[in-house]
Amino acid sequence: MPAETEIGTPTAASAPATPGTPAPLMSSYRVDSMSYDRKSMPRCKCLPVSAPTWGEPHTCLTDFPTPNVSLTRKLGAEFVGTFILIFAATAGPIVNQKYNGAETLIGNAACAGLAVMIVILSTGHISGAHLNPSLTIAFAALRHFPWAQVPGYIVAQVSGSICASFLLKAVFHPYMSGGVTVPSTSVGQAFVLEFVITFNLLFVVTAVATDTRAVGELAGIAVGATVMLNILIAGPASGGSMNPVRTLGPAVAAGNYRALWIFLVAPTLGALAGAGTYTAVKLRDDEVEVLPREVRTVSFRR
Repeated sequence: MPAETEIGTPTAASAPATPGTPAPLMSSYRVDSMSYDRKSMPRCKCLPVSAPTWGEPHTCLTDFPTPNVSLTRKLGAEFVGTFILIFAATAGPIVNQKYNGAETLIGNAACAGLAVMIVILSTGHISGAHLNPSLTIAFAALRHFPWAQVPGYIVAQVSGSICASFLLKAVFHPYMSGGVTVPSTSVGQAFVLEFVITFNLLFVVTAVATDTRAVGELAGIAVGATVMLNILIAGPASGGSMNPVRTLGPAVAAGNYRALWIFLVAPTLGALAGAGTYTAVKLRDDEVEVLPREVRTVSFRR
């Protein structure tokens, strides 16, 4: 299959790069920063296990390519990435509690958003930088990720979260309680908030990770900004978790399991809904008008 070109971005085979133009973060022949390589995925000849949906081919039991990165390296990157995320996202509220509001809500949101951004940019090419069991499950359910690797990813994510949380407990004792996400509203309100903000997150993640028309090179910025926005909206009410391991690790370290089920169930349902909604509304190949090359000049990359 020929490589798809992005708007206004010449390929190596079509036109030389403009002198003095910096190299893009990622090549135009792009691998998903959150899942598998869309373009190189072979279509298997096997018994279909589901009917076509939204114009996509049928799902096969063996419809995933052999990964070019070992599973061990993927799990290692996922563990380290989740450790960094949980350490930063949990340390912000702890520091805020210890030093009498030094971080503020904006600081807490920035800690999580910046952590997500830097982890995606640094490990996205290795493991996909899921960092979130809800994301992993949603991508597997929508055929963006093989189910066989889901248990390993979840174990790596939970382990990274627990290790980061106990390290924070050792460093900031006795202020670990400040890093636990607990709702300050009713159970129903907290559930709805966590569902909606995770819906928002996965809608954006699915766009930048699985759609060749999205500006995938800015995936880290887009996802990090979404996390920050969601925490600014829901942080004071529900805790702004969006991620089961963001709540589970600190809860285990602090021994505070209040309303834990909300942060396990609501993000998972919201992730499935958000990823499924983008998959339903995104343009198919036959719905996109291919413009002549001389007028295809609109791009975020120069």
